[in-house]
Amino acid sequence: MRDTRQRICIIGGGPAGISAAMYLEKFGYRNYEIYEKLGRVGGKSYSPVIHVRNNEARTFEAGAIMGNKIYYAVHELEQFAGVTHTDGPNMRRMYRDSFGQEVFPFDSKKDSSFDKTISLLKLKKQTKRFVELMNTKYRGYDCYGHVGVAQGRYSGLSRAEDKALRRIHGVNLNLKDLAMPFDKFCRINEVEEVMKTWIGPFTALGCGYFDEIPSAYVLKHLNTTAMTEFTRMRQWTWKDGTQSIYEAANRKLANPAHLHTEVVKVERPENEPIRVTIEDAGGVHTEAFDRLIVTTPLNWFMEYADANEEERDLFSRILHEKLVDFIATFEPGDGPSMSGYILDNLTPQTRGHAMVYYHRWEELGDDCPCTVYALRSHLGDKDVDYDYTIQMMEEDMKRCGFQIKERLHEQETYSCPHISTEDYAAGWYDRLEALQGNRNTFYAGEILSFGDMEDTCASSRDIVGRFFK
Repeated sequence: MRDTRQRICIIGGGPAGISAAMYLEKFGYRNYEIYEKLGRVGGKSYSPVIHVRNNEARTFEAGAIMGNKIYYAVHELEQFAGVTHTDGPNMRRMYRDSFGQEVFPFDSKKDSSFDKTISLLKLKKQTKRFVELMNTKYRGYDCYGHVGVAQGRYSGLSRAEDKALRRIHGVNLNLKDLAMPFDKFCRINEVEEVMKTWIGPFTALGCGYFDEIPSAYVLKHLNTTAMTEFTRMRQWTWKDGTQSIYEAANRKLANPAHLHTEVVKVERPENEPIRVTIEDAGGVHTEAFDRLIVTTPLNWFMEYADANEEERDLFSRILHEKLVDFIATFEPGDGPSMSGYILDNLTPQTRGHAMVYYHRWEELGDDCPCTVYALRSHLGDKDVDYDYTIQMMEEDMKRCGFQIKERLHEQETYSCPHISTEDYAAGWYDRLEALQGNRNTFYAGEILSFGDMEDTCASSRDIVGRFFK
């Protein structure tokens, strides 16, 4: 029987941590604390304010950008926080080649030719086949989480509109295919053309390349419904930025997050309370807790916690992408007028180059600052130098006709934590599942399903729903 009087420590005030607290409250828990080392909540949902023309303050995105109609867990958080996604800016995009010239890869009426017509017909046919495959051969692929997939099972919260966020279970041995890289998955299913559309919202936004990432991550993030919404540009955005969701939710919590508070040590002695040592403005001190929810990167957990051998082995296998982005300003009237994908730069060979720039406010036209993104990592290759990456990003924007005046909020992000295809196939997620609750510790956050807001929030809903209800 649950004991809502238990004292619970939540490490991290990002989407997973704030969501975990909300769900705990829904089940009657009030005796919890959230520790966040940054001076803000929201994690990678970061929406800095920039003053644009006429000194008007506008939010921009330096992390998460958009959602869609299957963001069920995020919507629960919206409702709790009193936030809406109906007031955000429109999503618009164009495409460019490596020379900066506009191209029209998906528009049959522009630059039409026999080869292009055949290519688009092939893409349409394979996309239809792909949807059918995912709904039949790979039934169960799109529930949240990865438990059992390596053994040909699915078990998790449903994404289906008719039973969203209800737990579903089943057996489908074909799901073992999801451990292979996405490019191989597409080849064996004879749907290689779909990568042309899937690559935009995946690789361009820092989630890695299709020859290194297990298909499960691609398909759980971009299932067929999500891709339909992306293709038709029916996206959710937030006027005050994605960060505003978590700021508003944090204000509604019984116990808002402690900011500028870093967990520096975790000790979990047997049959004793968990000891969490924190450092804040008042110094270093230790608090006692009954249970621990870890929502920050698990490979970081080893640096400050008394991780056992199994935890160390599992968490040391976590990989991530190195995503560089900055918000750029331009000379007056000399910037982009809408978002753009530089398609030729979405390859491992062109890592370090600008892949996409995000133009957030349509009414600002070519006076709108833009966020520019590049990946400098690829599994098996040497990372591209950071400074070289910044240089290439600026040169790529110049080739597109946009001379950067200033870089704002420049950063490198720990992006898309994931497991190698080999570790995925070997059952890494089932080993992690076996650790849930061991030593009164529970693991949530990005690695549990995928690193977008929805999957991250849903992982907290799943953990709290299963172990604290």
